[in-house]
Amino acid sequence: MDYNWQRENWPNFTYSTVDIKAISIAFAQELGLLNGLLLGLNEGFKKESLLELLKEEAIKTSEIEGEFMSKDDVMSSIKNNLGIKPSKIVKDKRANGVANLMVEVSQIENKTLTKKLICDWHKVLLSHDKSINTGAWRKGAEPMRIISGSYGEEKVHFEAPPSTNVAAEMKDFFNFFNNGVIKVEDIISKALIKAAIVHLYFETIHPFEDGNGRIGRALADAALSQTLKQPVLISLSKTIDKNKKLYYAQLKNAQKSLDVTEWVNYFTRVLLDALKNAKNVIEFTLKKSMFFEKFKQQLNARQLKVINKMMEKGSEGFEGGMTAKKYISITKTSKATATRDLQMLQEIDVLKQEGAGRSISYQLKI
Repeated sequence: MDYNWQRENWPNFTYSTVDIKAISIAFAQELGLLNGLLLGLNEGFKKESLLELLKEEAIKTSEIEGEFMSKDDVMSSIKNNLGIKPSKIVKDKRANGVANLMVEVSQIENKTLTKKLICDWHKVLLSHDKSINTGAWRKGAEPMRIISGSYGEEKVHFEAPPSTNVAAEMKDFFNFFNNGVIKVEDIISKALIKAAIVHLYFETIHPFEDGNGRIGRALADAALSQTLKQPVLISLSKTIDKNKKLYYAQLKNAQKSLDVTEWVNYFTRVLLDALKNAKNVIEFTLKKSMFFEKFKQQLNARQLKVINKMMEKGSEGFEGGMTAKKYISITKTSKATATRDLQMLQEIDVLKQEGAGRSISYQLKI
């Protein structure tokens, strides 16, 4: 037997909770800090923080699957789905799809997960691709395999249950998601373990022709929110994307056994890091808003364009810093003007200089 779903006791996952307590305590502390941060924000800042997190998650969950789209299109699509004006017509249907999915998942904490709900997610996510049978379980006799390598040298990493089993498998999955018992006492540990198993369980069944990764990550978010009875803002896809190789190795290993202790320990740490990332995004969004309130009237159009470009990189900073050469490329201005603008930004304490001579670069002081 090569895979967990072929085991006699499938899907009765087993796991040890010995190493979960410390992660749960850290998660509870970070969640308290995040909720306290949000509580201190006015409604405008709260909305801006939510939009930034949804945009980031939408972009990263798509990039993991090799789809790259405009940040502006994704943000506009999210605003449209939330009814925030001014609305904008977005031509990229992929952006509309993933934005709609993010908004739906962010509002699930009081909903029951059903076939209709998850199939509706699939429809909105992939309605732009007419080659896919959206909103329906996969069909056909061909095995659903995760492979890598060139033609003729393919390596099979995983084979999902046959399509004839999917309906029954998903019925059991919905029962676990909505009613499954996690044998721990504290609610944080229960939420973390449930999210870890939900993601593994769904990815193992792989019920759709395409989109399983994006919906599977969304379901981990949903499991957290549903169990804790509150929206939990995390940057799961961004965290996974930082070390995809480890994620796929852990997933592959977990799909070979019903003892998922190693997977639960790994994924709960990912969830903790994802919560920390979300807190960083919110803090940066607040600092960004305060920055523009302070400096906007002092900056010319060129400088605003460059600052916005640097801000797009978020709390991680602008890779390599801003240089005169990059400034010229972004603003299409002369070297003299670029140098003068950068020096002025340093003088008014917007930028800090790094390096010297030909190696001078600048980072935001935010």
